Amino acid sequence: MATDAPSPDRSAYAALLAICAGAALFGFAVLPRLFSARSALLGKPAPDFTLPVVHNGEPGARLHLADLRGHPVVLDFWATWCGPCQLEAPVLDRLARRTRDAGVVVVGVNTSDRPGLAQRFAAQRGLSYSIVADLDDAVQAHYGVASLPTLVVIDSKGIVSAVRSGFTSESELDELVAAVQ
Repeated sequence: MATDAPSPDRSAYAALLAICAGAALFGFAVLPRLFSARSALLGKPAPDFTLPVVHNGEPGARLHLADLRGHPVVLDFWATWCGPCQLEAPVLDRLARRTRDAGVVVVGVNTSDRPGLAQRFAAQRGLSYSIVADLDDAVQAHYGVASLPTLVVIDSKGIVSAVRSGFTSESELDELVAAVQ
């Protein structure tokens, strides 16, 4: 039995898919920043921590934030299952490679994951910066991280100068780091 029903238009499906993808990216990357409150950490000393290094460190190594005093530090709170975190990882890697000689230290603080997942993710992508595991999410709580990814920029004196939730573009990240160099 033949019908005169029109066939689906592939371009309409492609347009709808593009709109949905754009809305999802906006929702995950931009909305957290629009609706997040100003961080109580701004202008205050960064909470100290010691966490196990799971990537780019000696076996059994632990990273102590206080040991990084004298260097600008970018902390990236992230998880392997977080789409915007996955998009931000290469941006952070490029920053780490560009600013290493200037003394900037980038540290990925993996939360809500098993350490093996974070290590595998970082190794597969060839990330050049250290990844630490916040095994019980205590550091995440001390920093007031409510959504992932969240970046915390700390100046060389150990004072928090910026906190950004959601995806941070390369140009914005460069500006945040330039302000503390």
